[in-house]
Amino acid sequence: MSIPSKYRDETVRYLRRDVMIKFAEMADAAAKEGVRLIIRSATRNFDSQKQIWENKWKGLTILEDGSKASDIKDEFLRAKKILLYSSMPGTSRHHWGTDVDINSFENSWFAGGEGARLYAWMESNASQYGFCQVYGPINSFRKHGYQEEKWHWSYLPIAQRIQEEAAKK
Repeated sequence: MSIPSKYRDETVRYLRRDVMIKFAEMADAAAKEGVRLIIRSATRNFDSQKQIWENKWKGLTILEDGSKASDIKDEFLRAKKILLYSSMPGTSRHHWGTDVDINSFENSWFAGGEGARLYAWMESNASQYGFCQVYGPINSFRKHGYQEEKWHWSYLPIAQRIQEEAAKK
């Protein structure tokens, strides 16, 4: 379903209906406490994810650390660098219609002020609505995978089922 404008930035975006209902409940609860949740990215088709990947590959989009992937001549190393934060087309959780990116695409935004309040609210409350941050910090509990994305939240009741089905194939 189309995400109502009160829950997203200017771009029309889509989520599964049941995910959108739970996100709206969560966003409305957050708003009552002065926290505004805005969806900046949601469901992506293959072509959308391909464009994100190719823009990073060609150096048109600056990577999260401020570098350009196109400066890395070894293609294997270039791909690994992009994979720190971005999925290859066909493998993104955003394809499922269960995942959202909220408010900012920079972890540093969540470190202070409005971002820190929002992140603290999400850490304390998102699970009550079925959402979790799937890409947390790399540490002794999670040693591999994508780097932390404080903006990326997944609706687990459906995402977990999809992930389990994909693992069977």
